[in-house]
Amino acid sequence: MDTSVVAKDQLHHFSHEHLLSLAHLQQPNHINANVDDDDEDEDEEEDEDEDEGKDEVVEEEHHGGQCQMCNEQIYSFHLCYYYCECCDYSLHKFCAELPMNQRNHPLHLGHDLTLSKVYQCSPLLFSYQSTDSEWKCFVCNRMWKNTYNYHCSTCKFSIDIVCATMSDRKIDHPSHPHRLERMSGHITSSCVACGDKHEGVFFQCTTCSTFRVNLECALLPTKLLIQNQTDGIYSHSHPLTLAYSFPYSDKKANFHPFCEVCYKEFHEHLWIYSCGKCRYYTHVDCAISKRDSFMSIFLPKWLGKTHKNYKNDEYPNLLHCPFHDEGDNLLKHHISNQSLINKQHDVDILNHSSHQHPLVLVDDQTSVGKNMVSLHDPMKRIQLLCDGCVKPIMTTPFYVCCQHANGQCCFVLHERCTKLPSQVQDYPDHPEHALFLIPKIPNKLFGVFNCVICQLPSNGFAYGCTVCEYYIDINCAFTPKEITHDAHPDHLLLKVKFSEKISKTYCNACKYTMKRSWGFHCPSCNFYIHGECALLLPKVIKHKCDKHPLILRYKPAENHMGEYFCEICEDELNPWQWFYHCSTCAQSTHAACAPLIHQDEQATYAENERTVYTFLNVKFGGTLEIRDHPHRLAFVQGLERDGVCFECYEDLQYKIIFKCLECEFAIDYECASSLVS
Repeated sequence: MDTSVVAKDQLHHFSHEHLLSLAHLQQPNHINANVDDDDEDEDEEEDEDEDEGKDEVVEEEHHGGQCQMCNEQIYSFHLCYYYCECCDYSLHKFCAELPMNQRNHPLHLGHDLTLSKVYQCSPLLFSYQSTDSEWKCFVCNRMWKNTYNYHCSTCKFSIDIVCATMSDRKIDHPSHPHRLERMSGHITSSCVACGDKHEGVFFQCTTCSTFRVNLECALLPTKLLIQNQTDGIYSHSHPLTLAYSFPYSDKKANFHPFCEVCYKEFHEHLWIYSCGKCRYYTHVDCAISKRDSFMSIFLPKWLGKTHKNYKNDEYPNLLHCPFHDEGDNLLKHHISNQSLINKQHDVDILNHSSHQHPLVLVDDQTSVGKNMVSLHDPMKRIQLLCDGCVKPIMTTPFYVCCQHANGQCCFVLHERCTKLPSQVQDYPDHPEHALFLIPKIPNKLFGVFNCVICQLPSNGFAYGCTVCEYYIDINCAFTPKEITHDAHPDHLLLKVKFSEKISKTYCNACKYTMKRSWGFHCPSCNFYIHGECALLLPKVIKHKCDKHPLILRYKPAENHMGEYFCEICEDELNPWQWFYHCSTCAQSTHAACAPLIHQDEQATYAENERTVYTFLNVKFGGTLEIRDHPHRLAFVQGLERDGVCFECYEDLQYKIIFKCLECEFAIDYECASSLVS
């Protein structure tokens, strides 16, 4: 059938008494996606410049209504249609240009077919008057009433307009370079847009037989607000733009993001919705799926709007994470909840079992000797770490060694760390023996041990069993059974120990597996997080690199589409791992680089599986004598410039080492342990 009729701006059509006007559903220069014209490309660029900054949301409801001839909707991919300015009357451009007679139609050879709205009529007589007679299409077997058809009065053969013109019903869709042909009938097939199976109307490329898209996906709006499409269960402040693929190079450049709705991976060939101002990506079916907010507890991940699943009065001491700043931590909360301990009186001079010298209480009016002890202040590069919990001392009162003033001893303790219980009974992970408070692990250089709970090295106080050589740092000893976290609000997170069942489950903070001894888990949403990621990363930190506080972020910042670089180590930053960010200055840091003042700013971030600084619980400083070396060695973290160990010849970077300050000699912790006299 010849469909090369040139569209007129106005048309007198036999089916309607008024003049019909032509309306475009897409801009004329976007109608043919196959035309490669330099002038059109320039026009498109100009249009993009004019539209830059606009957030117009295009919804598919803005189509041309229903065609009065074939009774199907007029959609944007139909490009244009005819309508009556006086009445609610519309026609597909294709339907408006149909011939009244067709000869030798492939579905009915030998007789002419006449366009009609009645069931019986003469081939020479055309009538468009309404009738109540019903008729059945001999192709799709569907019953019709008051609908135009192609009819053979000789054979009493009728076929609806859609079936009669199926091979000519082609559309131009921006997702594909070739025209798409409508497939006959309702079929069940996989869709190239979303990858799922659908039942209904499909369009297929006759050139590329594997390209088959269902009607619903073909009608996806080019832009949408996800909260409007999902009843507010998921939200993003900017409109999302439809893209017809997600190339591997783009995914790699964006650190392989996951869908913000279902938290599953993307496939390169499937369509996605993304934000042009932020790194926000979703599958097309996730962006338009309607869900009740209550049902979101059954989703595979945590990102939807959820209902609170606990009552505050049932958990009076519930720990809310992250802690506000570096001065707040788990031990501080535990001690504050111990009413009996809080009643103990703070003495000015304290003889504590953890130290050989008397300790002096420092408050707002007290100094040690003639010198005031400066509090921990990252902005001024002042570091004051407690020898008990190895956390910053940012407020008074606290205790320091009486010989601190003359520089002979720098031992310092939080006031709360002097009030720790001497033992922990019936610890759930070690029920065989009681755990006793140990200021320094015996037979370990500088008391360094690996905590069996968080797996981080520490040289602070520990609760341990010397019989089993089971040691945990004093923070991990008081880890609660449940917490809440801002990264997964309104749901309780339960403490869970590693098992093979969750060996392939990933922490939502660092994106690495839960192959450590313990963490937290939301059973409703399959949200997992390592214990150290939940408890050791405060919400707000201060750093000399930025005059503003840095805020802990759980995903990329809005209005920041560009690359992220750490201001501390100057390496590229993966924004899908938790990091610290200042929106005012658009500056970011690795979470592992920011919290503490380190001996060298370039030594902070190690390329390992941790979001937290590996030596967060180690207080460096002090010296050591070893055999066969004339100078004392300083207890420090290894840097790249320290080279290799003089004993085992392994790299010293990112290790605990002992380094000579008078020559280039340096060895790692293990080698030094074997050389101590």
